[in-house]
Amino acid sequence: MKIAILDDYQNVATSFADWDSLDADVMVFTEPFANAGEVVRRLAGFDVVVAMRERTGFPADVLERLTDLRLLVSTGPVNAAIDVAAARKLGITVCGTGYVSHPTAEHAWALILGAARNLLDEATSVRSGGWQVSVGTGLHGKTLGILGLGRLGSMVARVGQAFGMTTIAWSQNLTAQKAAEHGVRAVTKEQLFAESDVLSIHLVLSERTRGLVGAAELRSMKPSAILVNTSRGPIVDEDALIETLREKRIRAAAIDVFDTEPLPADHRLRSLPNALVTGHVGYVTRELYETFYQDSVEDIAAFRAGTPIRLMK
Repeated sequence: MKIAILDDYQNVATSFADWDSLDADVMVFTEPFANAGEVVRRLAGFDVVVAMRERTGFPADVLERLTDLRLLVSTGPVNAAIDVAAARKLGITVCGTGYVSHPTAEHAWALILGAARNLLDEATSVRSGGWQVSVGTGLHGKTLGILGLGRLGSMVARVGQAFGMTTIAWSQNLTAQKAAEHGVRAVTKEQLFAESDVLSIHLVLSERTRGLVGAAELRSMKPSAILVNTSRGPIVDEDALIETLREKRIRAAAIDVFDTEPLPADHRLRSLPNALVTGHVGYVTRELYETFYQDSVEDIAAFRAGTPIRLMK
């Protein structure tokens, strides 16, 4: 059996699980593939592919050309980059792994605090021999807006409440009763953007949410506001956000997700002083990687035994 582990950027996959137990030929790819053609060319001959979240796409036309592929394992229970129905028709089994949300909620708060207290500038100053260079913003008494009060959004809201923040939220299906269960006040979309001192996005990317945060929404935010996105890049109109930051119409944006990933080296967000950017690491923790890769090994062993588990729908 030939197994390909994809997009292992830190080259750590083999340290988090017992791949030797599979008695297979395992190859790790640490760099992303440039396009669909390279995916097909580099993965020719592999029986099993282990994909890290949605880093590499597997649409129908790619799956059709991977004629040796029998098992596709994705870390996490769902993967929008895999055409599961097409895989099923082609006789390719698709399995997922376990997942927990709290690492992303924790990273959202790392970004919020980092942006509010100018952490990058202050740390850089001290490393280079300097001292204080800015004045931070406190969070106590401020308003935290949550765009999407689901599992992740409610976690982020609880931390905000612990900081003494007022918490408000909006999404298409959010009711006042559901918000109140989390100690949050449901507001209109217009109120969410106008009232939030910190606005954190926690929605699933879909046709309904793509471009949901556009120029009009950004224009309605306070000049002192911080926008945080740890969900999916295309939920925010990237061009509108860049223009907003260039004109300093909001205090800052703290972003972990982008339209194109990895973020191109010359991307404009990399050079904006009021953009705190990280490379989609919200879920990248030792504990979650152990779950991802140990479950992947279990998935492969179960498939080989003829009893596949964690089948993806």
